[in-house]
Amino acid sequence: MSESTQPNQRSGLLSGGNWIIDQVKIIDVYPKHEQLANIYTQSQGTGGSPYNVLLDLAKMGAQFPLEGAGLVGQDALGQYIVDDCKNNGIATEMLSVSPGTSTSYTDVMTEKDGGRRTFFHNRGANATWDGSEIDFSASSAKIFHLGYLLLLDELDKEDPEYGTKAAALLAKARAAGMKTSIDVVSEDSDRFFKIIAPALKQVDYCILNEVEASKVTGVKVREDGKLLEDGIAQACEKLFELGVSELVAIHFPEGSYALRANGEKLLQGSLALPKGYIKGAAGAGDAFCAGVLFGVHEDWPLEKCLMTGTCAATACMSDPTCTDGLRSLEDCLALAEQFGFGEDEK
Repeated sequence: MSESTQPNQRSGLLSGGNWIIDQVKIIDVYPKHEQLANIYTQSQGTGGSPYNVLLDLAKMGAQFPLEGAGLVGQDALGQYIVDDCKNNGIATEMLSVSPGTSTSYTDVMTEKDGGRRTFFHNRGANATWDGSEIDFSASSAKIFHLGYLLLLDELDKEDPEYGTKAAALLAKARAAGMKTSIDVVSEDSDRFFKIIAPALKQVDYCILNEVEASKVTGVKVREDGKLLEDGIAQACEKLFELGVSELVAIHFPEGSYALRANGEKLLQGSLALPKGYIKGAAGAGDAFCAGVLFGVHEDWPLEKCLMTGTCAATACMSDPTCTDGLRSLEDCLALAEQFGFGEDEK
């Protein structure tokens, strides 16, 4: 595939970044220092933006090509990731093994009531990935999705021309004829603007949660715990000012909001879930991202893009792992009819 391939001739999603195994533990309560919490159950699941997004799309039945790029360790977890991708029809030619390193993993502590999560993360092989093994000219993908910024040590470093190495990698994807998408990790730091802003100049689709959007833009989106819809709208506009070219979508527990470059905007509520439905919120943001990218790839109306993202995230939360709750697109969308819209856990 030559670099002159036009976007409308392209098909598929190439996703690079963090490849992680999550060790999900359901606990009774997050303990204070030197206090004890009980672990009810433990399960192993997928983690990291490309792994989750690609698997979600595969489980929803996406008919376009799916390709993964990144690094795993030379260990059993790394082999599990490669085998899992192949079993789900995800191409692994650009998913390499890093000798002598461990596969990245995260201990996800999920509270039984409400699904709140706390993460203990080992960067492992992901810390050394810089995207150099991606041959963009060999891929016919329509979209290159990169995540998570702020959790990719090499790509978060400065670049003299583009600001960061991540921005340079996104520019390379664009030069090959792809549209670009990013996601970032939620962390408590002041690095957001420094790391994310340079990348936004090379981004077509930016999909974040409300906390991340606020940290990048400096716009307040909550006050006394209440969502500020005007703040969400302002954050979207600010992200366009910072460089996003086509679409911004921000998701939050109450729903989601999207803004296109042509001014089209839409506020989508979340589904009214019964008490006990949510088994965990791990991976819900990636599921929302997968749903929106599914719609963007297929040129669906904005309403269907957000609906698919909302329903995919809802399906995800039915299971404590990041991707095991996903199901066919039809079954995901059926959740909207099953539950309707409104406040959660009545």
